[in-house]
Amino acid sequence: MMALMPVDEALKRIVKTARLMPIEKIKLSQGMGRILAADIKAKRDQPPFAASAMDGYALRCVDCGAGTTKLKLIGVAAAGHGFKQALKQGQAVRILTGAPVPHGADTVVIQENTRVAGTVVEVLEAPILGKNIRAQGLDFLKADVLVPDKTKLGVRDIGLAAAGNGAIIRVRRKPRVVLFATGDELVLPGAIARADQIYSSNSVALGAMLEHWGAEVTNLGIVPDSMKATKAAIAKARNADMLVTTGGASVGDHDYVQEALKRSGIKIEFWKIALRPGKPLMFGTNGKLRVFGLPGNPVAALVCARLFIKPLLDAMLGVPYTDEIVQARLLSSLPANDGRQDYLRATLIVATDGQRSVQSFAKQDSSMQRNLRNADCLILRRPNALAAEVGDVVPVLILDF
Repeated sequence: MMALMPVDEALKRIVKTARLMPIEKIKLSQGMGRILAADIKAKRDQPPFAASAMDGYALRCVDCGAGTTKLKLIGVAAAGHGFKQALKQGQAVRILTGAPVPHGADTVVIQENTRVAGTVVEVLEAPILGKNIRAQGLDFLKADVLVPDKTKLGVRDIGLAAAGNGAIIRVRRKPRVVLFATGDELVLPGAIARADQIYSSNSVALGAMLEHWGAEVTNLGIVPDSMKATKAAIAKARNADMLVTTGGASVGDHDYVQEALKRSGIKIEFWKIALRPGKPLMFGTNGKLRVFGLPGNPVAALVCARLFIKPLLDAMLGVPYTDEIVQARLLSSLPANDGRQDYLRATLIVATDGQRSVQSFAKQDSSMQRNLRNADCLILRRPNALAAEVGDVVPVLILDF
């Protein structure tokens, strides 16, 4: 009997095949969730001038004494409409928040500390030099790195880049993934299911996962259990970077995926992993194409995708990959493990002092999606791990999908 491949070895071999996606230029407005391929640098200072932080009056601090001071009001500075003249001795300018501070002025007095009569503004208390002025470049300076290479762009990144005039950005092209599920027992949500059929969740959930991780997904839906149909679906991935199938990867009478892949020129790098859930995972290659044959059981399919596809996508996008594994104390005992690496659905409890505890679900059948929905972590049980008792510390993988 052929030995099952260890999880760590399978992951290493998969990631080693990664090819970095090419760079493309896109509009910043299209950048949400994209992976940067170059730093976004500021194209000018922000603010680009000394700006008023308050509504009030711009003046020269030296013109004001310890008591009240009367100054001549000579104009208005508003946001987008700066005052063009320089202030001279004894002068002041009405200024609104965000407006450039006029030349010659060095202080802004808030309007609550003044009294105005016609063209005269009376400053009611001694001002503080530089008060209520945002210095030029307070936020950032021209050529500062605003968002570094390899960042997955979020709303705050995009806002900052926009402030720095980063209209066009360089990102990694999204890996193109073709996805399909197999099984005559499956129908898509919304269709009418026969009594001997079930609704397919894998193609929908996996499509959402892959897009969330940065891929461009072509979802072929459900492919019938036949060699002809399976080969035809595989052929649609000829220009893709990745093909993901789910179901039909074993050796049953109606399992055509593995043989169809071989007949389509796919080299099966390995099949069957020392893993639970997900033992029948299959991985293959053909030129630039990477192929995953995921199990049909929904939990196994999603867990395998998280363990193996996400790291490969990260490598293709140039993103450093790290698992978020923490240590937690068991709230219930666990039996000794066999030779497969186990990932148990569980809930993590964090006490006010930061101590973590974890509770495994009693039932771990790989068809039970409600448990996966209610889980926020997976307890990692190494092959041949000894029995664990309440209070023992175990590694826990935080679920991020």
